Amino acid sequence: MTDTCDLIVLGLGVAGIEVAQQAARAGLTVTAVEGNLVGGECPYWGCIPSKVMVRASDSLAEAARVVGLAGDVTISPNWAPVAHRNRKTTNAWSDAASATSLQAHGVRLLRGTGTIRGPREVTVDGQTLVARRGLVISTGTMPVIPGIDGIDGVGFWTNREAIETAELPRSLLVLGAGAVGLELAQVFRRFGVRVTIVEAEDHVLPMEEPENGAAMEEVLRAEGVELRTATKCLAVRQVDGGITASFSSGEAVEAERLLVATGRRPNLRMLGIEVLGLDPDAPAIPTDDRLRATDGVWAVGDVTGHGAFTHVAYYQAQIAAADILGQPHAAADYSAVPRVTFTDPEVAGVGLTETQARASGLDVRVGLLPIAASDRGWLHGPGTEAGVVKLVADRQTDMLVGGSAMAPAAGEVIAFVGLAIRAGIPITTLQEFIYPYPTFVRAVKGALRRLGGATVSRDRATL
Repeated sequence: MTDTCDLIVLGLGVAGIEVAQQAARAGLTVTAVEGNLVGGECPYWGCIPSKVMVRASDSLAEAARVVGLAGDVTISPNWAPVAHRNRKTTNAWSDAASATSLQAHGVRLLRGTGTIRGPREVTVDGQTLVARRGLVISTGTMPVIPGIDGIDGVGFWTNREAIETAELPRSLLVLGAGAVGLELAQVFRRFGVRVTIVEAEDHVLPMEEPENGAAMEEVLRAEGVELRTATKCLAVRQVDGGITASFSSGEAVEAERLLVATGRRPNLRMLGIEVLGLDPDAPAIPTDDRLRATDGVWAVGDVTGHGAFTHVAYYQAQIAAADILGQPHAAADYSAVPRVTFTDPEVAGVGLTETQARASGLDVRVGLLPIAASDRGWLHGPGTEAGVVKLVADRQTDMLVGGSAMAPAAGEVIAFVGLAIRAGIPITTLQEFIYPYPTFVRAVKGALRRLGGATVSRDRATL
């Protein structure tokens, strides 16, 4: 059986939904294929429910800060309200509402696993779809499970099981200290779980600036999280009451649960993209600045490798939809992609890190400023003492190419830096800007003052 439409959308995460709906509103006949939940990772196991958990754990920490600021307090953590809110937020992991909304926009929804047979042809469980206009690939990513001896036999968690859990384990071993691993680790620790984090690189948040990693390690250790950096997990075994893991350091740790948070990548081989002349073993689908992967094929979202961020997926969907519909739109520009790890305090970055900038051949200046200072006594709590802002500038252009911040509301702070990078605002203009006082964004002004050579002192300084 063969069905013909104008556009096939393979995968219905944020990007796929947006392209499908825009095309349908413009009058195209659209068939969208999804083998899991309409909406993708974000609303069910990613950014939305994880922030329900983060908000709850932050409220515990903020309540504890009453001591020393405003009196005394007694705190009794209870996971039940958090689990209930996650079930409510995700509609108990049902996509009925999202599917109905998609269809109301005129998109035909086909449940199943799609296999690409050509630039405009997809088969879904024996049914053949042919598109007159083209194909959009938006199939996202899946967790990377490391090849650790014994891991397949221990019933490990990924972020999905961690998000869905209705009961807390007594102890948790987290493999991977990226954004997902740290956010979930801090949440569970604040609810009384004994947490150990193992990271193969020499600092947590290895994709961010090392100063951010070092500062976050101070915070986590202060909260009672055990850290093992520059350490590899060699083997895991099931034992009574949980698992035991052995490390390259010669140590072993027992825990009730194992959370694997070692990254994500697309499963391109499953899609059959080799018929398009694309490499099924590549880490992502390469696209041009209009999100075209090849003639008649567009790729959007995490599958393109430009960061597993909902905001990037939506940004790409706008460009791809405009290109498909023949509408004008600016080309994709990834020079100032913001990223935020929603720990407490937050860690945020935009553009290039110092290492990335130097590796690309840029002659850079670096400005580094610890946030804590003598005139910041009105602040109190973990992270304000350890917070840091770092800026990376190109000497030749006298403009910023990257920046990072660790502070409460760092995601808001970094938006200012991202705008400066994207708009090409000269450093002299940024230095002359009037920064509100007292705010965390004012730390950017202090970091701008420190732009100098490659080595910058981390001594305390006023903002």
